[in-house]
Amino acid sequence: MPIDEIISREFPIDEEIVYLNHAAVSPWPLRTANAVKTFAEENTRFGAQNYLSWIETETRLRGQLQRLINAPSLNDIALLKNTSEALSVVASGLKWQSGENIVSSNEEFPSNRLPWLAQAKHGVEFREIEIAGVDSPEQALIEACDEKTRLITISSVQYGSGRCVDLMQIGEFCSTNNILFCVDAIQSLGALPFDVQSIKADFVMADAHKWMLGPEGIAVFYCKSDIRDLLELHQFGWHMIKDAGNYAAKEWQAADSAQRFECGSPNMLGIHAFSASLSLIEEVGIENISKNIINNSSYIIDNIKNINGLEFISPTEKPHYAGIVTFNIEGKDMSEIYTKLMKNKVICANRAGGIRFSPHFYSSQNKIDKGLEVLALII
Repeated sequence: MPIDEIISREFPIDEEIVYLNHAAVSPWPLRTANAVKTFAEENTRFGAQNYLSWIETETRLRGQLQRLINAPSLNDIALLKNTSEALSVVASGLKWQSGENIVSSNEEFPSNRLPWLAQAKHGVEFREIEIAGVDSPEQALIEACDEKTRLITISSVQYGSGRCVDLMQIGEFCSTNNILFCVDAIQSLGALPFDVQSIKADFVMADAHKWMLGPEGIAVFYCKSDIRDLLELHQFGWHMIKDAGNYAAKEWQAADSAQRFECGSPNMLGIHAFSASLSLIEEVGIENISKNIINNSSYIIDNIKNINGLEFISPTEKPHYAGIVTFNIEGKDMSEIYTKLMKNKVICANRAGGIRFSPHFYSSQNKIDKGLEVLALII
């Protein structure tokens, strides 16, 4: 089916709304809403009669996520509550030595900062490196490393500035220098092609509710198979053991797969919704989605760059930006502009000291034009 027809069918968003906030929370596709309704009705009428089919949906979701990130195996995929939980699993699971350090940027969302700062109790330093205004953000991170660097953690796309980094360059450096590589991919999964193997990532995590068009409360966590044993477990329950169906077992071992990070009952409602959303991403194709998103960001950049006093916070040259365009306007109160945009149903965000627009693949240029017209009237 042509993309235009898919968009028309799947995104019946209120005609008055200009939705430019996918870097925060995305509207669901129609198929996702229908999956939730069907699941709720099934629960209401039959309870858990069809639980075996629910497990099939869970397995299907793991396969969808495996393909989305090109993980080597289905067993590398864990389903956790959110990005923060996955980052905490890594940060609290590693056995730290006093004097070690972690290298990151100074633009990270709190989820990719607080779990690492919490390791100060073990004598671990968290280094936040300036990546704006430098010739190479990647090189700045690399040069901040030394013989005591245990891990580099970075967002694939920064939530505020929208800055993309070259994950392959960083991953190659980490692999060569025996440094662990952790990627918060919440602002790129579902928006850009992603390959955990080519970037040599050890850990990758992302919530469903942004570019993957899914619900809140469920996230993917990838952990490279040969380092799973490095992470000490701090959550325990029936679901994370090898023999998960043997409730009478007195002796137990953690599952060999990434399921060891899932301590209790799965979020079946979230699983059904997430799988439905990913089926749309697979139907459209991540390459097509990425092309549309970059084109939409380019369109916004080209149409606001001549506004008097406008300054871009996000990069404006390819390939340094993805779906996020953030800007401020000299002499203007950006909080006030944000409030007025929202009141006029231009759904956006106030981030990094400016206005953040984040269109998805289905955002039409007509809708974007409408949002930019409202912006022009406000300023």
